[in-house]
Amino acid sequence: MMNPLDYTWLFGVTMVFAFADAYGIGANDVANSFATSVASGSLSLAQACIIACFTEFLGALLLGSHTADTIKGGILSVKRFETTPELLMLGMTCAIIGSSMWVLFATRNGWPVSTTHSIVGAVCGVGIAAFGGSSITWGWSGLGQIITSWFLSPVFAGIVAAIIYSITKYGILRQKDSIKWAVRLIPAYFFFTTTIEAFYLIYKGAPGTQAAKMHVGIIVAIALGIGAFFALFAIFFFCPWLKRRVVGREELRWYHIFVIPFLSPRPVIKTLPETKEAVHAETIASSSSSDNKEYAQETKDGQEVTRFEEAQQVAEDTQTAPQNLSWKDKILNVALHGVRKDVRNLSNANVKSVHDAAEIYDNDVEYMFSFLQVITACMASFAHGSNDVSNAVGPLSAVYDIWQTAKVDVTGKVPVPVWILAYGGVAIDLGLATYGYNIMRVLGNNITLLTPTRGFSAELAAALTVLTCSKLGLPVSTTHCITGATAAIGLCNGKLSAVNWKMLSWCFFSWVLTLPIAGLIAGLLFSFAAYAPNMFASVAAGAAATV
Repeated sequence: MMNPLDYTWLFGVTMVFAFADAYGIGANDVANSFATSVASGSLSLAQACIIACFTEFLGALLLGSHTADTIKGGILSVKRFETTPELLMLGMTCAIIGSSMWVLFATRNGWPVSTTHSIVGAVCGVGIAAFGGSSITWGWSGLGQIITSWFLSPVFAGIVAAIIYSITKYGILRQKDSIKWAVRLIPAYFFFTTTIEAFYLIYKGAPGTQAAKMHVGIIVAIALGIGAFFALFAIFFFCPWLKRRVVGREELRWYHIFVIPFLSPRPVIKTLPETKEAVHAETIASSSSSDNKEYAQETKDGQEVTRFEEAQQVAEDTQTAPQNLSWKDKILNVALHGVRKDVRNLSNANVKSVHDAAEIYDNDVEYMFSFLQVITACMASFAHGSNDVSNAVGPLSAVYDIWQTAKVDVTGKVPVPVWILAYGGVAIDLGLATYGYNIMRVLGNNITLLTPTRGFSAELAAALTVLTCSKLGLPVSTTHCITGATAAIGLCNGKLSAVNWKMLSWCFFSWVLTLPIAGLIAGLLFSFAAYAPNMFASVAAGAAATV
């Protein structure tokens, strides 16, 4: 029988790489929730990070499941490790190392990958190294679903996004008096959006609460009630605020929404609204590469705009300035490095040509949808925190449980202590705040031009697709869904040139690589550790002999 204290070092190593994996989830997966909001200008990068710190952490801590699958996806039976718990400890350690290394590498290169698929691929590598290929579930109930999701997720989400955006495009944006139609229909959008998001959050995003056990009819009733509440809020508070803010040009703040019926007329904003050309210029973002050397842009009438050159000069001055700053300011610059990145206003010729193919609509109407987009992003982030934190804390919880009990729970479930949920939540927040900008660039304006109406449609479509397909038992990935939805929004411009196909190809390529690369890293690590002359060699040989 194993002595748990002999393997304390394994628990320590797993702690380190579980944090790294959760950090990668924050930098890669969480960026999915807010990429379109930041790219469209509804939120700044700093605002998105602040909001996500609360939604992701509270989602993980309050709604996260207090049990997790010992082996993610059920692709490898935990019973194979029943007599050798120390081998399962080693396997989960290698799996979390393989997963974290791949996710961080993909994030560094600007590739949006599924962290769920990464940990599943890593577990596959461990299973093959330990027991051979026959130990893995290759059919529909295992890896077959994941491979299917590479195609199913983006296509389904793209169709839904195209429908939502087309309704908005022809029902509001292309109408003669688009502002009037937007004010009329905003309550309906509030009802539809909040109903779907509430249902999504309760049905899929609360595995750690009793809500997960509710009958679907009860969840629908609750979601409809929440949707009705927000629709009434839009009618009596938000729409009157919009009329005075957008049409009347009154100087109002967002917090005036809650007291707008009792608020006396305010001063009129003297500055004129931005032109569509200016809006277009502000929404041009960078590609994930670092060679953004051309900053001069041209408007439709041929006049040169040098704002990007000026911004670049300011950035260069900022980079050289720290040598004259105090040590406190230097520390602050390092700490806020990740939230001060400009993921919208950099430019290169490739992205400019993609954006030039997109239609630009009334900026006031786009502004009206920014609030809906923020609500959608927050709900998606809250649900993400409750669900996907298990990708990092699941293997850690399995190692911790074996370290405590010296045995394997053959039910395939392992308890997840609150401190581990909090540990994963903190790492996720740090990942987004310090490195999330890299993926936001890719899933934002680098695929196609994004505005609040476009971003809202993509986010809502991704949530609706995940919800529907999960209910139908079809495999989907949120990463793949938001990528497909964003591409479909670009195609709604009626031009193939409105989508950055090169970037989409890299995204798909990274999805395909996720399983084999994460599995290869984890499998090789396991083989070196288990079959080299050391304390695991006899254990591994005995386990293999019993198969």
